[in-house]
This record gives sequence, C-alpha cells and structure tokens, in this order.
Amino acid sequence: MPTRNATSGRLLYAQSGGVTAVINATAAGVIEAARARGVAVYAARNGILGALREELIDTAKESKAAIAALRHTPGGAFGSCRYKLKSLEANRAEYERLIEVFRAHDIRWFLYNGGNDSADTALKLSQIGKALGYDIRCIGVPKTVDNDLAVTDCCPGFGSVAKYTAVSTLEASLDVASMASTSTKVFILEVMGRHAGWIAAAAGLAGEGADAPPHLILFPENVFDEAAFLAKVKATVERVGWCTVVASEGIRNAAGQFLADAGTRDAFGHVQLGGVAPTLAGLVKGRLGYKVHWALPDYLQRSARHLASKVDAEQAYAVGKAAVDCALAGMNAVMPVIVRNSDSPYRWKIEPAPLAKIANREKKLPRGFIRKDGFGITAAARRHLAPLIAGEAPPPNGKDGLPAYVQLKNLPVAKKLAAWSPDKP
Repeated sequence: MPTRNATSGRLLYAQSGGVTAVINATAAGVIEAARARGVAVYAARNGILGALREELIDTAKESKAAIAALRHTPGGAFGSCRYKLKSLEANRAEYERLIEVFRAHDIRWFLYNGGNDSADTALKLSQIGKALGYDIRCIGVPKTVDNDLAVTDCCPGFGSVAKYTAVSTLEASLDVASMASTSTKVFILEVMGRHAGWIAAAAGLAGEGADAPPHLILFPENVFDEAAFLAKVKATVERVGWCTVVASEGIRNAAGQFLADAGTRDAFGHVQLGGVAPTLAGLVKGRLGYKVHWALPDYLQRSARHLASKVDAEQAYAVGKAAVDCALAGMNAVMPVIVRNSDSPYRWKIEPAPLAKIANREKKLPRGFIRKDGFGITAAARRHLAPLIAGEAPPPNGKDGLPAYVQLKNLPVAKKLAAWSPDKP
C-alpha cells in the first residue's frame, strides 16, 4: 500500500452492543487524543449500522466542554446497535460497502468500541482492507460489563457495574435485615452475566464471612442444583434470620437449559434472558414458605454513572486515548488492553494486543475464584476484584439536583454515496 502522512485522512469511531456507564469516557479519550494530534474524528450513528448507511457525525462541531463532559455522561453518545456482520465469505458485500464509505470520506482509521463480536468485526475489516487495496487501520477498543474479553485484565465498564452490584447488595441486605423478624426472609438480586459470572462474583465484595451478605451467589459457571440451593437458603435463614441471594441471569440446570430463557434471540444470536429472580423466588416461597422479595436492575446496572468506579472511568478514558496512539502509530488489528502490574497497591498499564487473540474468545470466571461449596467467592477473587471498584467519580450536579449530563448536537456529515440496500434491513 502507498505510504502517506501519519495524520492525513479521518478517524471513524463507533460504539457497539450494550453500552456501559463509562463508554462515553472512552469516546472522550478518542476524540481528545485525536484533536491533540490534528486528526479529524467522525462518529458512526448507531454503531456499525451508521457506517453501512453512511450516517456519520462530525465531532468537530462539538465544543471542547461538551466532549469533556462525555467523561461523566452515561449511555452511548453517538448511538449503538446490536448488529453482527456475517463472515467475509457469507456477505462480502457488507465489508465492501464499509470500505466504499471509508474511501468516500477518507477514513483511514476505524476504532470499534465493543466486545467479542466487535473485535471480530474490526479484525475482518482489517483483512478486507488489505484485500481491496485500501489503507485502513482497524483498532478494537475494549468495552463490556460482563468482563469477558480475553487477554485484558479487565474490561472498561465492568468496574462500575461491579461497584453498583456490590453497593446494591449491601444496601438491600441492610433493609432486609431490619425487616426480617416480621417480613421478608429472603431477597434475590438478579444480575447480568450470560456465560461468565464476573458481575455475580462482584456482589461478593459486599460482605465477608459466612453470615455476611450475599449468603449465596449463583454462578453461570456452575450447574444449578435445586436441592443444594434450597438447603443452603433454609440453613442461612435458620442461622442468620434472613438470606440474600445474588443470581446470574445465565444459570443453567443439569440439562444445560437457561432457567430464564425468554424464548427469543438478539441480533448476535444470543438467547434473551431475564426472569431468574422471580423463578427462584417462586421456588423458595413454594418449597420453603418464606416471604421473598426480588429485584431485576437490568439496564440500571450498566447506566448507573452516578456510582461509577473511579478506576473504571480512568481505564475507559485511557483505552480510548491509547487506541488513537495505536492507530496513528500504524498498528492494525490490535486492541489496547489493560495489564495489571500489582494488586496492592493496584497498578496497571495499557498495551496493544492482537485482535486475533481476542475476537470470539470468552473469558470465564476462574474456578479458583469460586468457593468450594459453589456459593461464594474466594480470597483470590476478592484480591482481584476489589481494586476495580475503588474510588468515586461522581458527575457534577445541576441546579435541579440531578446530574448534569451532556447531550451532543451530533450534526451529520453530507452523504456522498447511494443508499445502502442490505439483503435484510
């Protein structure tokens, strides 16, 4: 490919999949780092679909203050989507369309902020760029609440949902304890985690010791044993007077079936989950006769910017900045990942890692992090998780007492190509 000036052309940034409380901090890191290097940044409206539809946003129209405010604003500032590109062989036309859009707008760097599927897309795009003779550098930028990306020590977004989960577990447990003598005996909190129990494990930070909540954690890495579960709940209530249970949405029975299979699938082919808590509540009430309350925080887990971890917010910004550094250094098909240097004091750094070692790989909770009885976390898990929820990074409040979040103008870039006509809209 012909050589060119390191800062000629534009950078395109896109957000993918479920957003996190700190994904916009990554966007701020990208835009501020690129501006400092004199590189123009476009953003794709609603993720990869925006790139395919040529719906691009000119971030140069946003003020310095607005971009800085992204660091404390939840949601996806430019819109995200769940849209999985097929393989190069199955649908080469989509990849060719993306290159066509890149060529039309002189996009020379593409930064895709997402999880496993997004890393796979960035990897494939780097390959098709070479095949079509177009000089495009593709960088995956890490983001998942599930903390399930390979190679990286942790995923930006996870530390904040971990803090929210631990705090919620602690606060709700204090409430249950105060009412247990005449009211609720069992409280069940359902948390995200389809295949990996990182978020459920984070709830274990709420307390330490046999009588401290959460008294039971149900991990997707373990087969759900109904008899053992009921016996543990009963023993806890008889000993402590009440019981807090934290259950991952992805727990399965011995037949491998999700306890909370909603019967539908998303665009990535994932089973839509939700309903573990009421299922378990019905089981406890029906078999043990205890009064039960349950909660399903759902989107609250990933949007709770008011309770974000300072460490997480800093890491989210750092990977955005590092992604720009990687791109402008001429790297391709890499992801800036977090490397842990020590637990206490917690020290970390950012290094590039090949997307080929990350794409479509899933990091489960290590067996050594799950207690031998299967219902709690080990000391090793506590050492690993505790630093990730450290510190506070509260958003500024407005005169109304609510957080002062920013809403960008998101002004469009003029289109140059014919409308995209996919086989399946």
